[in-house]
Amino acid sequence: MNSEILIELLQVSTMTLATSSGGGEPHAAAVYFAADEELRLYFFSDPESQHGQDLVRDQRAAVSCYPQTQDWQDIRGVQMRGRVKGVQSESEWESGWGVYTAKFPFVRELKAIVAQNSLYVFVPDWVRLVDNTQGFGFKQEWTP
Repeated sequence: MNSEILIELLQVSTMTLATSSGGGEPHAAAVYFAADEELRLYFFSDPESQHGQDLVRDQRAAVSCYPQTQDWQDIRGVQMRGRVKGVQSESEWESGWGVYTAKFPFVRELKAIVAQNSLYVFVPDWVRLVDNTQGFGFKQEWTP
């Protein structure tokens, strides 16, 4: 695993979160996120949103993070599968809040508004790095 590339890729602001409904309908949503050193991805969302409802039924999800590029040779990103859970304990919430506001300091001023949503954490069990700068279709996979 190339941890420098992974750290760089997790600096993008937005990840795509993929869930599925009880009937198996796929759903993808873009959400701001922040990663901690253990590769847990924290994000806020409305529990009444489609993905919020999906996660009540099934915690399994997939995420992807890719910086914008105009050339296929510059495509670099990360794909992950894992589980999402709502952050319940106050200490874990404060820890997640700290990670999130370190990346997005402006959110500190919006704490009351953001707190109307739920804090979630995505914990990966499979990771794939895609890096065309190392050759077309270059991939590296691992389990954290």
